[in-house]
Amino acid sequence: MALNPFVRTLSLVGFDAFASGQGLNPADMLRRASLPQDSPRQQDGIIPYRRYCELLQLCTAQSGNASFGLQYGLFQGIDVFGELFYLIRNVGTVGDALAELRANYFLYNGAADISFELDGDIARLGYLVNDCEIPGVRQAEELACGVGVQLLRALAGTGWRPRTVRLRHPPLGDEEVYRRVLGVRPVFAARCPELEFDASVLSLPLAAADARLHQLIAEHIARMERLPADELPSYVRQLLRSLLPSGRASVEKVADCMAVNPRTLQRRLEQEGISFQHLLDETRQEMARRYLDDSSISMAQIAGLLGYSDASGFNRAFNRWFGISPLKWQKNHASNRQPRLLRSRQANLGR
Repeated sequence: MALNPFVRTLSLVGFDAFASGQGLNPADMLRRASLPQDSPRQQDGIIPYRRYCELLQLCTAQSGNASFGLQYGLFQGIDVFGELFYLIRNVGTVGDALAELRANYFLYNGAADISFELDGDIARLGYLVNDCEIPGVRQAEELACGVGVQLLRALAGTGWRPRTVRLRHPPLGDEEVYRRVLGVRPVFAARCPELEFDASVLSLPLAAADARLHQLIAEHIARMERLPADELPSYVRQLLRSLLPSGRASVEKVADCMAVNPRTLQRRLEQEGISFQHLLDETRQEMARRYLDDSSISMAQIAGLLGYSDASGFNRAFNRWFGISPLKWQKNHASNRQPRLLRSRQANLGR
């Protein structure tokens, strides 16, 4: 199970529009959940999973809609995955896509895992939360089911429907609402939230699936092909911010996300007078300063979010970058003592 209790702010995509449609004031709901008001428009930040669940619970109570989480998930659909959606793209089958989702879900959510199982002619896609006692987690689990339904509709065709939907908890509202929005009445008090469906769907080739899915993939690849050279470093930084918490922020992984060869990526960066290692260090420094501003995040958690295996590795890197320990910097920050800037690009490239 995942141990990082944070999720990307991308998990709030579409929140302003959906909450407004439910008669809520989005900014007020975010404030009451102690979340920044610009969170729904920031894809690269992180928020505590506990506060994310608290937000869903507050919205449920304030709107009077017991199915708030489920309907919000259906509203978000595949947009909630952001760049992760391109990691699960492939030229194979629906089954390949779901396997990629399971393998890479940690890039999006550090507080839950995806399960994907085969049992004869039955397939199951589940959502496993590390801490099942968090207030509001039931809404989060129903939201995940809604997103899962929309993902499979995108992969297998809009006519896809689950054979069974299982939820860990009793009905949160009228069971008829579940049947209406999901197309099936869920099984409650189950072992874990999951979608059960015919395994034959897994062999469907993506080329014969949803046209929108392939249009998005084509647009992404085309974007990479025509990406201006001066925009390349910013795009790499964006991917690094997503990949660092997984500890897999390598040039190979970034290149894979961009659908280019690692050597090609390194050569294009060098043409811009910058190295991949410099971008990695620069991104880690930026994120470290931001996380150190939040006293609720421990040093061990910061180390994990930056892709280090332990806090000592993070401490050594921070000292090398700024000549000061992260703890001392955090204590001095109140008096506006800022770490010195990165060395010049040329200095880094000349190492």
